[in-house]
Amino acid sequence: MVTKQQTATQSQKLMIFVLTMSLYGLATLFTELIPKFQVGIVEFSVEYFLFIPLVLAILFDPMSAALGAATGELVFSEIMLGQFGGLGELEKFITVTIGVYIAGRLVRNPKNRTMVGIASMTGVILQQLLGTIVDILKVQFAVTDFEAVPGLPESVFATEGFACLNDILFSGILFCLLPTIFLVPRLYGKIEPLLGMQPRTEETALGAINAKVVIGALVAFAAAIGAEMLAESGTSLIDWEASWAESGTAVAAGMVVAAALAVVMLLVMKKKAETTDNTLKNA
Repeated sequence: MVTKQQTATQSQKLMIFVLTMSLYGLATLFTELIPKFQVGIVEFSVEYFLFIPLVLAILFDPMSAALGAATGELVFSEIMLGQFGGLGELEKFITVTIGVYIAGRLVRNPKNRTMVGIASMTGVILQQLLGTIVDILKVQFAVTDFEAVPGLPESVFATEGFACLNDILFSGILFCLLPTIFLVPRLYGKIEPLLGMQPRTEETALGAINAKVVIGALVAFAAAIGAEMLAESGTSLIDWEASWAESGTAVAAGMVVAAALAVVMLLVMKKKAETTDNTLKNA
């Protein structure tokens, strides 16, 4: 008897990666068009739509979704816009991967809204906190300039900490937490057949966060710190910016490419699901 896979095969992981990359890449380009609002010292801006990779990481393979999100942001919001910061791009790539991956590993039962909410906020807090730590270390080790508040030598902690908290509370809640807890239960059991997979259960989910995962995250974060330090000190290896960088044409072209890639991937998934269903019926 032929049954649907309960764990992702390599081809399924590749499809998850490409789908996440294209959808999140499209979302990051869209955020470029959303204006920022300043109210006193508080800036309200849409940092990212992290709910997209979070939903896919919770429903599917966490690592494929995490790497897809980080790659999508790098390709579509950097390279497609005509700019690339070399080693300086590694920090955001790694922190996004860690945040989304850990969030995906935390949820064993996607129908548990409480756990989904905790996981989504954990992913956001991790990504923002790790980025903030890197920014503070750059100032502390004097590899980047910082305009301190007069009379407050520790102002870097206050400034970076406030910016981190602002992003967590604004973008984290509105554009990560709420969409994730809304979408995950509704998509659970409906989107998995597109990949020929069974929905995740507590028995088939990856194991809980263990020492191996923590050590791996710490090693990756150390690499992110080192790469950012080198980039800020002038050793960015490949650093370029085109004359048309961040132009309206570049943003539009990137959005078209990302949308087209997402549509193609969805069609491939639909075709695969139809083939799997026919196989099951004939078995």
